[in-house]
Amino acid sequence: MSGKRNDRDKRNVTRREFVKASAITAGALAATSPLTFAQNAGVAGSDMIKVGLIGCGGRGTGAAFNAMEASERVHVVALADVFQDHLEKCRSNLQEHAERATISDDRCYVGFDAFQKLLDSGVDMVILATPPHFRPLHFAAAVDAGCHVFMEKPVAVDPQGIRMVIESGSMAEQKQLSVVAGTQRRHELCYLEMMDRIGKGAIGNIVAGYCYWNMGFLWQKERQPSWSDMEWQLRNWLYFTWLSGDHIVEQHVHNLDVCNWAIGSHPIKCMGMGGREVRTDPVNGNIFDHHTIVYEYPDNVFVTSMCRQIAGCANNVSEMLLGSEGRALSSSGRAVIEGENKWRFHEKNPNPYVQEHRDLIASIEGGRYYNEARQVAESTMTAIMGRMSTYTGQEVTWEQAMNSELVLDPPSYSFGELPVRAVAVPGQTPLI
Repeated sequence: MSGKRNDRDKRNVTRREFVKASAITAGALAATSPLTFAQNAGVAGSDMIKVGLIGCGGRGTGAAFNAMEASERVHVVALADVFQDHLEKCRSNLQEHAERATISDDRCYVGFDAFQKLLDSGVDMVILATPPHFRPLHFAAAVDAGCHVFMEKPVAVDPQGIRMVIESGSMAEQKQLSVVAGTQRRHELCYLEMMDRIGKGAIGNIVAGYCYWNMGFLWQKERQPSWSDMEWQLRNWLYFTWLSGDHIVEQHVHNLDVCNWAIGSHPIKCMGMGGREVRTDPVNGNIFDHHTIVYEYPDNVFVTSMCRQIAGCANNVSEMLLGSEGRALSSSGRAVIEGENKWRFHEKNPNPYVQEHRDLIASIEGGRYYNEARQVAESTMTAIMGRMSTYTGQEVTWEQAMNSELVLDPPSYSFGELPVRAVAVPGQTPLI
């Protein structure tokens, strides 16, 4: 897992190979002509890809629509969620707007064990869109059930979860199951073309980078008298580290993923700072509202990372990569290279939220078994190690993070009392 290399040329070759493989996969899969489903046992003898959705909130519902837009063969046939009202709202929206989403009562599953009931129902592919805490367990169960997987980012909230995802990803590879993650920039044409140019040396050797997800507040649901601690936290999962990983993991993982992609490696260590400057009320759970980290990559490449959720401040969601011969600037729908090899993306940019499903489905149809589990696990781990540093005030190495015994699981999965963990205090919270 260590990405350290002593030879700069080796790093550049690896980056070129990595970018080339990513571009070929996304481009080729999107262009693949539909092949007989008999090539894949999971969909043999059928013109239908039976999809189950685990996690029926807004992102899950959106992902189901994206999958149906990606291929007419996709039929959403089963739903699972811990909350009945989430499931019913999703079911109503899907059935009202899509002929391929008629879901019978006996294919609707509610509760903490709903995911397993859905997997046992005979679906070919699953969309995993619950709060991130549950991703490692659900991914492992989906692979065990022999399902192809689309899983939203991030894929874990602690090192234990990352190790589970990597192990399940290896098992998926052995079973020839396709796995695509919700790091949609990996499937966005402007990013793919920019990375292809970077891989060919358009900005020279990457020497530094900057990435940002600075924005205002997000949604929040007022606690109702009938809600238990567990229900309140689940319905406001963004604000609890055990559920979301904090916004550096849940949201900023996109930008960190771009940096890992371009550099061709995960970082080797990091040092960060952060805290709760504005969102200090207990209704805001126990996450920070800002983080800043400096990541060190192999060959003395440093990336400054910044994320913030505070209203009334300047916003910025982007990446900048500095090279020996230029720089690359990117954000959703935008890619620019400045320097001797000046370039700007001007083409039509297909919806990356749909494209990631097109690539997954093309891999299923063509038997090209595409697996993003390890890369998204490493990008998620990059965010987690940054949070470990901001929470503790300590420098964190990749090896420390990967071998950490930190586990954020609750005592049990049941509706009842669940005290909120104390807010981390740098210099006092221990590095586990």
